[in-house]
Amino acid sequence: MTRTPASNPHKIVRIGGASGFWGDSMLGAPQLVNSGLIDYLVFDYLAETTMAIMAAVRTKKPEMGYATDFVDIAMKSVLPEVMRRGIKVVANAGGMNPQGCADALQALAQSQGLSPKIAVVEGDDISALLPALREAGTRDMFRDEPLPDKVLSANAYLGAMPIARTLAEGADIVITGRGVDSAVTLGPLIHEFGWTAQDYDALAGGSLAGHIIECGCQATGGLHTDWQDVPNWPNIGYPIVDCLSDGSFELHKAPGTGGVILRAAVAEQLLYEIGDPGAYLLPDVHCDFRQVQIEQLNAERVRVSGAQGHAPSPFYKVSATTMNGFRCTGSMLIVGIDAAAKARRTGEAILTRTRMILKDMGMPDFSSATVELLGAETIYGPHARAQAAREVMVRVIVNHPMKQALEIFAREISPSGTSWSPGTTGPGGGRPSASPHIKPFAFLVDKSRVNVQVRMGEQVWPVAAAAACDASPAHVATLPEPLPWQDQGEEQVEVPLIRLAWARSGDKGDISNIGLIARRAEWLPLLWDRVTPEVVKAYFAHLVQGRVERFHLPGIDAMNLVMHEALDGGGPASSRNDPLGKGMGQMLLDLPVRVPRSVAQQL
Repeated sequence: MTRTPASNPHKIVRIGGASGFWGDSMLGAPQLVNSGLIDYLVFDYLAETTMAIMAAVRTKKPEMGYATDFVDIAMKSVLPEVMRRGIKVVANAGGMNPQGCADALQALAQSQGLSPKIAVVEGDDISALLPALREAGTRDMFRDEPLPDKVLSANAYLGAMPIARTLAEGADIVITGRGVDSAVTLGPLIHEFGWTAQDYDALAGGSLAGHIIECGCQATGGLHTDWQDVPNWPNIGYPIVDCLSDGSFELHKAPGTGGVILRAAVAEQLLYEIGDPGAYLLPDVHCDFRQVQIEQLNAERVRVSGAQGHAPSPFYKVSATTMNGFRCTGSMLIVGIDAAAKARRTGEAILTRTRMILKDMGMPDFSSATVELLGAETIYGPHARAQAAREVMVRVIVNHPMKQALEIFAREISPSGTSWSPGTTGPGGGRPSASPHIKPFAFLVDKSRVNVQVRMGEQVWPVAAAAACDASPAHVATLPEPLPWQDQGEEQVEVPLIRLAWARSGDKGDISNIGLIARRAEWLPLLWDRVTPEVVKAYFAHLVQGRVERFHLPGIDAMNLVMHEALDGGGPASSRNDPLGKGMGQMLLDLPVRVPRSVAQQL
């Protein structure tokens, strides 16, 4: 049973989220630092795809493998002001090389006449364990494939306790490698409030605060379903959370910035990239978000509370990468009448010609080949409406074990401009190049086998995993489904789902989830009745190969739809134009839903 933290219930810890990924805007950090409204500045850089990119970079330049933007852009612009204001910084910018990132930042600080205490969290790289794990029969947790013989990288998702330890030792800046995204926020809260490893509800609330701000402006109107109601995109505000010792928090942004603070937008972000909301498993806590409440306090603030926590499992999730041959992507633009048909034929002709050449040279066929048409809505499958498009980009994606074969493919893209379809052109830029095809691999490792430590200068402190771990996730009570919907014999009319709900979609490997939030609480039973797993599976039959699960979140009048084998492998393994499932929520919002005429009249 969780206990109530003993810290001051009136104390507020203010945290600003300056980055949602490696490549986020350079405006986030200065905006937050200059606002005067934060105690901590946190950065999240590490998507699974990002780790794959860093692994590939480090094979060429061993001294790299970290998010260079953190040092060269973000901290270069704010470090003097951060030190003057006493703001602490936490970032997972270390990627594959946390110490290299810290060294680069130390050099920058010295060039500015500054001497911050920089700490590094170490231990997420478990490459040394791979031979023993392979011998033990470790398999991918999603695809059930054996651990490959050659692995480029293997990093455990660490938690927040090491970050809290560095702050307790006086660090000004903390750099981590692979960890759960929310840990950069939870670590400061553990330190400030004195939470222990058994303060499960508070840890769950702090994790939710981190989850809400880990994607930057997605919490302040970015990607919101009702995008037309979000003002001033160019100067959109980055999120700030004012956190209390019980795990609750208020979300806001700097005055005068763009974007919006809306209950619906925060609810969308709560559902982003999660599976079972009653079993959101993190290294520090097993979170249950099903009964979270999101309250609109005023036009500038939203309050979030009600996260529940249980003991975590004894395992870390590991994200590994392996090289799976090479990949090359080529494209041409087709303009004019029947552009889609011409583009399709162009893509197929490129593949046929290249396969002829490879065969004549005694080389094997492509390990995979995909033709996509951008502008013809091919991703919509049977729901496409753009058959008469007159401007279509044909995109051909091929994988092959031999780089030489892809160099041949790349050479044969451009001849389509003079050999086949009228109206063929392109944006220029020369031939496409082959690059390593990085395949992700995920598995679990016992926490006791991972040696985590923090380093600051010449000092090193070991950090043990929490001892109070359950052998299996804590039992979570089953919540009732929404009350059955009663049509009462009314005439039915069709409306698009977007009139009834907000949505946000995301990915975890080859799994895509779509969170649906009812625009009115009384409509959730209607949505539950109409938008069933069977309906969703049929709607996405051309994309989703696995099962569809559905979960109820009564606290925010929402459901979460989890679609397995939905992204052609997902991330860097996928050959789709939308490998991360970002568009699937928007696609589902087009779903025709039959509703009583009395409901339609309220829309």
